[in-house]
Amino acid sequence: MEWKISKEPVEYPEALAFMDERVADIYEGRADECVWLLEHPALYTAGTSAKEDDLLDAGGLPVYETGRGGEYTYHGPGQRVAYVMVDLKKRQKGPDIKKYVWQLEEWIIQTLAEFGIKGERRCGRVGIWVVMPDGLESKIAAIGVRVRRWVTLHGIAINVAPDLSHFGGIVPCGISEHGVTSMQALGVDVGMEEVDRVLREKFGEVF
Repeated sequence: MEWKISKEPVEYPEALAFMDERVADIYEGRADECVWLLEHPALYTAGTSAKEDDLLDAGGLPVYETGRGGEYTYHGPGQRVAYVMVDLKKRQKGPDIKKYVWQLEEWIIQTLAEFGIKGERRCGRVGIWVVMPDGLESKIAAIGVRVRRWVTLHGIAINVAPDLSHFGGIVPCGISEHGVTSMQALGVDVGMEEVDRVLREKFGEVF
C-alpha cells in the first residue's frame, strides 16, 4: 500500500487522471494499492446522480462532472480528501461494495472520535453526520465511490476547516434540510498532518 500526500492543492482533472491510471495499473498488477491524501482548490463536483437544480450558484467556481456516485459536493482548502484505490477482490472474500462503503464510513467515524467528535451514520443519507448543540444534524464528511473491475476510485472528504459558505452554492448531496459543519466549527482546531496521522492509523484497523 502506498500513501501519497500532497502538500499543495491538486487540480481536479489531475487527480482524475492519476486515479484512472493507477486503477488500471492495480488491476493489471503493475502497481500497489494507494491512498492519496490531498486538498483541492475551491470547486464543485457533480456525481452521476446530480440534479441540475441543485447547483444553486457556482459563484465563479469551476464545476466538474465526475464518474463517482452521488450528487453535488464542494471541495476546497481546509478539507481533507482521501482517494482510495484498493482491489476489493484481494481485500474481501467476496467483493462487496456495500461493505466497502461501510468501511469508509467506519474509517471516518473512528478518525473523528480521536478528536472527540461523534460522527454517525444516517439511513438514507450518504456521508457522516453530527448532532449539533441545537439538536439539528449537520454533515461533516462526504463519501463518493466508483468501482472499476473491483478496484475502487474516489473516496471520502472530511471537513477539517474549509470555508463553509461555499456549500451554500449547492444542495450538498441533494439534501437541503440539513446543514454542513466542520471540525473547526465544532471547536476542534487541528492541523492536516495530525488528521493524516490518525487516518493512516485507523485505515489499518478498519480495512
